[in-house]
Amino acid sequence: MTITARIEQLLQEHKVLLFMKGTPDFPQCGFSGQAVQILGACAADFDHFNIFEDSDIREGLKSYSNWPTFPQLYINGELIGGCDIMIDLYKKGELVTLLAAVNAVVA
Repeated sequence: MTITARIEQLLQEHKVLLFMKGTPDFPQCGFSGQAVQILGACAADFDHFNIFEDSDIREGLKSYSNWPTFPQLYINGELIGGCDIMIDLYKKGELVTLLAAVNAVVA
């Protein structure tokens, strides 16, 4: 299976997926930690992928998304962006709207 096919399979399997450094319980960079906090503040039901566990995905995702840094948030298979974009969308109230549109907000 190609890297692109593996990435697309992950995106199909998870309606909200955060590609991050580390895990939500143990983020391994400040930006990944902030991304987890933002999703938590939105009461988001999300999955994560630790890019340190798979170098092929880590490198392939940079090309796939045309986004060179992590974290990367995807909702319904669409790249939303990294930490700065997540912060901006959160402050505007738009992130929770995107999450609610795919039933990914815990009541």
